[in-house]
Amino acid sequence: MRSLPRSTPEAQGLTTTALDAFVAALDNSEQEIQTLMLVRHGHVVREAEWAPYRLADPHLLFSISKSFTSMAVGLVVEAGLLSVDDKVVSFFDEELPEKISDNLAAMRIRDLLTMTTGHAEDTLRELSRDERMTRSFLELKVEHEPGTHFAYNSGATYLLSAILQRLTGERLLDYLKPRLFEPLGATEASWPVRPDGVTPGGWGLSLNTESLARFGQFLLQKGRWEGRQLVPAEWIAAATAKQVSNANQDTPDGQLGYGYQFWRSQYGAYRADGAFGQLCLVLPDQDAVLVTTSAAAGQELLNLIWEHLPPALDGATGSGTSMPSLEISPPGGPAPAANGRSYRFEKNDHNLVSVRLDAENAFTFEVAGVQQDVTCAPGGWHEAECTLPGLGSRVLTSAYGDQNAVVATLRFLETPYCYTLTCRPSGEDLTVEVGMNVGSGPGQITLTAHPD
Repeated sequence: MRSLPRSTPEAQGLTTTALDAFVAALDNSEQEIQTLMLVRHGHVVREAEWAPYRLADPHLLFSISKSFTSMAVGLVVEAGLLSVDDKVVSFFDEELPEKISDNLAAMRIRDLLTMTTGHAEDTLRELSRDERMTRSFLELKVEHEPGTHFAYNSGATYLLSAILQRLTGERLLDYLKPRLFEPLGATEASWPVRPDGVTPGGWGLSLNTESLARFGQFLLQKGRWEGRQLVPAEWIAAATAKQVSNANQDTPDGQLGYGYQFWRSQYGAYRADGAFGQLCLVLPDQDAVLVTTSAAAGQELLNLIWEHLPPALDGATGSGTSMPSLEISPPGGPAPAANGRSYRFEKNDHNLVSVRLDAENAFTFEVAGVQQDVTCAPGGWHEAECTLPGLGSRVLTSAYGDQNAVVATLRFLETPYCYTLTCRPSGEDLTVEVGMNVGSGPGQITLTAHPD
């Protein structure tokens, strides 16, 4: 892995005390930060990892994926295979509906890039009901004239990926590997493929923290890296500029304009932004890049950043706050008392099939036909190999007793996800409260498991 050069803050016009205060403010907040890297003048001046998370681990980036898809579109435009004014329907034949509405016929590549397809809301939920996502997208009603209405739309980015695959004959990851990922040293990049064989360009990419920081520096350098122009500077400028208004959004950093799969931000910044606080924030005026991976609320995290980072980048001295010990501790409590029994769940949205609570505090969870054996015990984190799809390779667990319940915690370290399962005997059955720290669905559900 090619590393960015390291430097003291002072050598890049900053102060150690101000950066310590910035990291301490994040640590003391209610937002869970997992890793952080700050680059100034091309040098890493602060990097931090909240144990047990590690900077070197790949991390699921959610919608930051969209910004990489934008780079692929720029390369295909440079190759002469595509124009942003090409009509979307021109790339499809058998997937098109029998009747093509005027709005669908008018939709351009530009509208996919800027989230102004004309749909009233994100299409992803509708598309996810059918493995043929391309056909589903083209069959949806387009309520507004394309180019006139901003609605954040992961389905639009999916369609960009499908179009690129048709034009290049390669899936998105394979296309970008020699052109972007490998030159940046991001050889750990992974991007799953959906059942229809298409990479979901709007989500799913995993990179480690430094690879994402190098991507931010590459953007700051207008697409140039180690003497090579990887992506045209003109495309970087267009992609990161305000192309359309998104004033209909409901957060301060969501209303400042949208480019080609990039958000505009305060302080003249722009960002690649993923759910739950995955950020690649580029600040051209300060010649800086900030990267975070986290399990946070996006605007709340940005509020913290804007409160503390701009003064630090302007040379503030800080308050002398000492650098905290960065750690996410396992939940504490007395040793659990397991009853040695096995239970089978009713059908549920979390795909939990069965659980065994044995006398040695070993829990065996079966999830959607994949058996995951984990040992949950008090006294610290216990690491196991994760075999569950989509959750990375490392899982840490712990357990404690809460009255008559056994509480198991599972942290999937290559994602923001942390599950808490409170297992409480109720007569012959087992009631299991499943809590999830972040997610798009309910934060907690209650399941019933019956004796096996």
